[in-house]
Amino acid sequence: MFFEKPLKHLSDEKLMEKVSEGSARALEEIYQRYSQSLLRYFCRMLWQDREKARDFSHDLFVNLCEKPLGFDTKRKFSTWIFSSAHNLCKNEYRRRAFRNEVHQNCEDQIAISESTTNKLDNQSFQLALEEILKEEDEEARTIFTLRYELEKSFAEIAEVLDCPEGTVKSKLFYLKKRLATRLDHYKIILQTD
Repeated sequence: MFFEKPLKHLSDEKLMEKVSEGSARALEEIYQRYSQSLLRYFCRMLWQDREKARDFSHDLFVNLCEKPLGFDTKRKFSTWIFSSAHNLCKNEYRRRAFRNEVHQNCEDQIAISESTTNKLDNQSFQLALEEILKEEDEEARTIFTLRYELEKSFAEIAEVLDCPEGTVKSKLFYLKKRLATRLDHYKIILQTD
């Protein structure tokens, strides 16, 4: 009886070589490695719309199945897949006239009074952070998500956004300053990198 070797020990790039050769098991391994982090990314980037996030994640993996040769195995796979995810989000923003929606959503939000903010717990801090991040542009949200939720390096983020590493550091610095100012009533100090 023929037994296939386990694929867990293979790098993402080697798995993609196998995917391009038609290996369903290699694709399944890639899916296991990336489906949850991509779902979190899409959820953050697509206004916390979990259904839309699932659809985008699904579409990305379908595209990967249909066009595995689209991945250049000389590149780092994680950077490539998040670049693809980023591009899908950018296309969605164009379709939905993102900036107009954010402005409208901001006007409809209810302000939290200062007297109650001292009593808020970590969950309410997270909700406030979510609302503030919704007001930021997609690039700022992408940088925040990749750095703090998916723990990507500055080099990886720079490659995803196709910009210099220094630009990523600068944009993150100013984003953290804005967040610290807006979240000051929580007495949270955003650590520097």
